[in-house]
Amino acid sequence: MQQRHLKRKQYFDELANTAREFYLDYLHPYITLTSNSRVLEIGCGEGGNLLPFAERGCQVTGMDICRVRIDEARTFFAECRREGTFVCEDFLLSEVPKTEDERFDLVLVHDVIEHIAPSCKREFLFHIKDFLKEDGLVFFGFPAWQNPFGGHQQISVGLASKLPFIHLLPKWLYRVLLQTSGATVGKVGELMSIRASRMTVENFERLISEVGYTICLRTLWFINPHYKQKFHMTPRRLWAFFACIPYLRNFYTTSAWYLLRQIP
Repeated sequence: MQQRHLKRKQYFDELANTAREFYLDYLHPYITLTSNSRVLEIGCGEGGNLLPFAERGCQVTGMDICRVRIDEARTFFAECRREGTFVCEDFLLSEVPKTEDERFDLVLVHDVIEHIAPSCKREFLFHIKDFLKEDGLVFFGFPAWQNPFGGHQQISVGLASKLPFIHLLPKWLYRVLLQTSGATVGKVGELMSIRASRMTVENFERLISEVGYTICLRTLWFINPHYKQKFHMTPRRLWAFFACIPYLRNFYTTSAWYLLRQIP
């Protein structure tokens, strides 16, 4: 496991820096952020992605199922002297806003969809619509399943956390490798759940079409923008040639970014 996953303030700062440098410009042609803008992040963790939006004066809300992460978000925002609302709740069980004013102009879903069980993905995408204003925007970011660390094995421990593509091994062999590398029962369960999810570019685009979203912008990254913070690497988009080849492109996409609107 990388130290940033243990040092949560460092992780918070790195996420905030990535969002500040890349997310705001990416969103700018499609949404004007003001003090009246309401921004929701689903699966916010310790809230780093939301900090630049709070710095812009937006009204930010973070939701996460993990109590520890929500407590950290509140602490880190207080240290930064920024305001934000953080709620510990399962998004699928959360109460739907009753009025248009209570809904959100922007919903962020970063590195979350691949954690949602296949049987719940459609419900998850439908539920987001209930939180979105009529002309609201949704930002999705996720690692394509077949990329070298598309299984999130880097959050494990030992040898398994350093090996690319091992999540593509047969299920039983992947589980044994995680266990022999020292992963806890809970961590093995989490990683096997991500394996079952298998979120690819093709699967995602099929789902959002079925649920009723339209794509405003799509970017497939060969070098994830967050790698600038993590590894001091220069972000690079996937070459257009590879981006157009279904299935093959998943092996080269370390992060897929989408801006979506709901179809009226």
